[in-house]
Amino acid sequence: GTAPAPSETGSPLDTYDLTQHLPPLRGRVQFDAPLAPFTWFRAGGRAEALVRPADPEDLAQFLRALPHGIPVHVIGSASNLIIRDGGLPGVTIRLARGFSTITTDNNGVEAGAAALDITVAEHAAAAGLTGLEFLSGIPGSVGGAIAMNAGAYGGDTATVLDWADIVTRGGEIRRLLPPDLAFAYRHASIAPGAIVIRGRFRAQPGMPALIAARMADIRTMRETSQPVRARTGGSTFRNPDGPTKAWELIDAAGCRG
Repeated sequence: GTAPAPSETGSPLDTYDLTQHLPPLRGRVQFDAPLAPFTWFRAGGRAEALVRPADPEDLAQFLRALPHGIPVHVIGSASNLIIRDGGLPGVTIRLARGFSTITTDNNGVEAGAAALDITVAEHAAAAGLTGLEFLSGIPGSVGGAIAMNAGAYGGDTATVLDWADIVTRGGEIRRLLPPDLAFAYRHASIAPGAIVIRGRFRAQPGMPALIAARMADIRTMRETSQPVRARTGGSTFRNPDGPTKAWELIDAAGCRG
């Protein structure tokens, strides 16, 4: 998997045709694929090539064979993503069925990157595990939660993550521990081009009634504070440094609503 020789006009990829040279895949490939249906805003252009790998090994071998000059984009549940009308050049990867498995044990939950945050919280609750209720208030998926240290309602990914598995741009599967990710507010340090494929979250045995009550409280708080039935990005703005919240600044500016 190497790119063609450079052309006289400059880039070695000027004439690279993905329809002819895309590496083999057990999953699905769609060329000139509309991306708007996958996003919460239902807006945006098309992917030059939309790739849905069958499983982590399929993704790893695909990236190993894909020339490094080809742009690679990753989308998850796309609840806070805006895609440009001009579309995305190169390869857009969407993790789906082969990346959505969730398993529980007596002190945690392991989940694939495509698993929805709320589904992880529900599996934990069903297993009598507490500590992950906050995930029920985040409308995204596990891959995004790890990549951006998603958090809400007093919890965040950094405080509950045991490890995360990634596939590097070169096609190597690696396991990262929290210090490797250098978590900060709504941020994790992941090498450019690497893709989160699964993670394990710590939890503790709890009382099912209290777990259910906490999740119900979170659902009520979301419904009363955000237009959850409209196509918005939820809590769109990052909080600034200091005690003031983003919503307070928006309210003070007269822009709320």
